[in-house]
Amino acid sequence: MNETMETGLGENRLKYEKSPYLLQHAENPIHWQSWRPEAFHAAITMDKPVFLSIGYSTCHWCHVMGRESFEDPEVAQVLNRSYIAIKVDREERPDVDAVYMAACQALTGSGGWPLTILMTPDQKPFWAGTYLPPRSRGGRLGLVELLDEVERLWRLDRSRLIELGQRVTQQIAQPAGVHPAQPEKALLREAAAELGSRFDPENGGFGGAPKFPAPHELLFLLAYARQEGDQEALGMVEATLTQMARGGIFDQLGGGFCRYSTDEAWRVPHFEKMLYDNALLSYAYLDAYAQTGRPYYRETACRTLDYALRELRLPGGGFACGQDADSGGEEGRFYLLTPADVEEVLDVGEAAAFCRRYGIEGESIPNLLDDPKYASAWQECAAHCLRLAAFRRQRWPLHRDGKVLTSWNAMMIAALAKASRVLGEGKYLRAAEDARLFLKTRLTHPDGRLYLCWRDQEAAVDGQLDDYAFYCWALLELYEANFSVSCLREAMGLAERMVQLFWDGAEGGFYRTASSGERLIARQKEATDSGTPSGNSAAALALVRLARLTGEPRFRLLAQEQLAWLAGEAHRYPAARCFALLAMAEELYPAKGLVCVTAGETPPWLAGVGETYRLIALAKTLDNSRGLARLAPFTADYPIPEAGERLYLCRDGACAPPADSLEGLRQLIREEEVPV
Repeated sequence: MNETMETGLGENRLKYEKSPYLLQHAENPIHWQSWRPEAFHAAITMDKPVFLSIGYSTCHWCHVMGRESFEDPEVAQVLNRSYIAIKVDREERPDVDAVYMAACQALTGSGGWPLTILMTPDQKPFWAGTYLPPRSRGGRLGLVELLDEVERLWRLDRSRLIELGQRVTQQIAQPAGVHPAQPEKALLREAAAELGSRFDPENGGFGGAPKFPAPHELLFLLAYARQEGDQEALGMVEATLTQMARGGIFDQLGGGFCRYSTDEAWRVPHFEKMLYDNALLSYAYLDAYAQTGRPYYRETACRTLDYALRELRLPGGGFACGQDADSGGEEGRFYLLTPADVEEVLDVGEAAAFCRRYGIEGESIPNLLDDPKYASAWQECAAHCLRLAAFRRQRWPLHRDGKVLTSWNAMMIAALAKASRVLGEGKYLRAAEDARLFLKTRLTHPDGRLYLCWRDQEAAVDGQLDDYAFYCWALLELYEANFSVSCLREAMGLAERMVQLFWDGAEGGFYRTASSGERLIARQKEATDSGTPSGNSAAALALVRLARLTGEPRFRLLAQEQLAWLAGEAHRYPAARCFALLAMAEELYPAKGLVCVTAGETPPWLAGVGETYRLIALAKTLDNSRGLARLAPFTADYPIPEAGERLYLCRDGACAPPADSLEGLRQLIREEEVPV
């Protein structure tokens, strides 16, 4: 038996995988391999270049290239003959995706998915692009022509390809040479000004089409507006949140946000719905509601979270990755409505009024951009929206990617915990606790290390920085909702493990992958926000919070070192690192601390008052006092009263005389008796 048959390279091996994206390509005539050592060993021994294709299961253009190119017999023939073809789910292997996306940007100046890479057997990329039709058309290079030309060059001029691959690898592996700096308010001002220069005053958002929601930018501006009293920054956030919620990017019938808008006005979305977008956007709407009191933001946040609970939550409490852009073989078909569709569900008079209000003419995406009374639309049309949403689900089912990703679930836990604190609704707290239990029981090693993903009863891939950083942050958000010492304990353990696995002791900052992990052509250390905030920014936010909650010097030192590294990074372009600036803002504008010591149960209002007055709250009771003292030793000095509560409002280690009631606490806050 030859080596090809022994290694399984003579067949499409994706049928053995659990990734929904890889399984979508399991019937292709191409001899696809997953990212595994055997595939690269075969490329070396068989002297073949590697064809790498990276995508994800809810991606529209990934589907298009799959249908057009990867089902094409001629494409399969040349790939099977002359290449080792490897498929990667970017959500399952974000490290591989990030490295080769950097290569694509170095080679072409842009990127996207599906990501197409040609590289040497030792993984060095010499060609990169995105979507390719099977044959050249309309000025776009075809896959067959590309593969034929590279096959020719591999035979006749290989040194040129190898040299290019080496140059690209050196470029993306080159250390950034960041010099740590002191976090300063000037960085925040510069970022706010940069965002202001790109702000669209008519439609909200930043820049032109395509327009992305970028919740990390909105959260930074909210914090900046709150601390500096900057009404212009707040106005940018309000305009953006309002117009997004009115637009087609927000699912007016079923709730939740699509990935981005293809136009400037948020009218026509790119239709996939991702867990991380809906988690961070709901968090931003909740923060805006807490700051402004606008009911429209509360409603949008609730409808977004309720969408996730209804459509993305899995048995056991974890959340799936997202829902597809395509349905019925077309992009966005699920979401389009005609007046005839509406008349099929509603009475004729009701249908006509609904179509006028939601802009439905021909095949349309329901939106409220032309409705001056948009803020009352849900209260007045909820029953109609729900009936039409049920009609859609019966007509066209949506594919759901059922992988559970640790980092994305952590973002949803943070949003649900925030909702519990801001809104006082128990269902969100219960959902957050269920999701935490899912991660703890299914995505955590017995020794505390994390897995990255879970599907079909199996966890896979060692956790990366994002998993540790976002989960640590989420646990601290959850602690301030339920005041469970176990949340604080688990967050501290994750932070310590994160430092052990990812910290760069020489230059500062955290690497994306663990020191013991698989070696790719570059070990990246990222501080720039993209679709999600960077893991380094989330790590900084978690460390700042841990230092505040525990008073432990080791977390204080780590937080300072991490913020200094991020400040050095941010000097190059602060607005690209807004989540890092959010962490810096917590350090530059430190919140007051509140220690609630009670003889009974933690008072139910504690989480809400902490949110309302921007306090970092701890709760000490008879039951948790010993455990809390081990995690936050300073709390041992606060005596438990014989009855009732004692509320200590503190800043910089100094506390005002304790209050013994919520009203007494409010009086302390009003009088600003805490020494500065």
